[in-house]
Amino acid sequence: MTTSITAQRQTKYCKAIETQLARLGHATNSELLADLREMYPDLSATTVHRATTRLASRGTIAVAPVSKDGSMRYDANTKPHDHFQCLACGLLRDTDVKDSVIPILEASIGDCSISGQLTISGLCKNCMRSHRS
Repeated sequence: MTTSITAQRQTKYCKAIETQLARLGHATNSELLADLREMYPDLSATTVHRATTRLASRGTIAVAPVSKDGSMRYDANTKPHDHFQCLACGLLRDTDVKDSVIPILEASIGDCSISGQLTISGLCKNCMRSHRS
């Protein structure tokens, strides 16, 4: 019984990370740490890492596509969904295109079945604007 209580332990840092991630949508541990240090100046990177790992393993938060620099990124949206990721700035947005895109992809590749979430990359509106200038 002690094991299940320990596994479900909810620290103030876990609660703060959930709140911050809900506000941001997607974030890396370093982004969460920078934001949360205003409220918790002694918060360490290790504590944030352990808390996000715990929350993700519980399904309270989800793992998102990695950031532009390769850092783990977390998602407040735990329901299965797809993403758009900007190649220039790294912006990540939720989208749901799988149902319309997968049949087209499967038809073009033949006898293969596609599963899982999709990450579509390109340029966001702001980067397209600055790219044209």
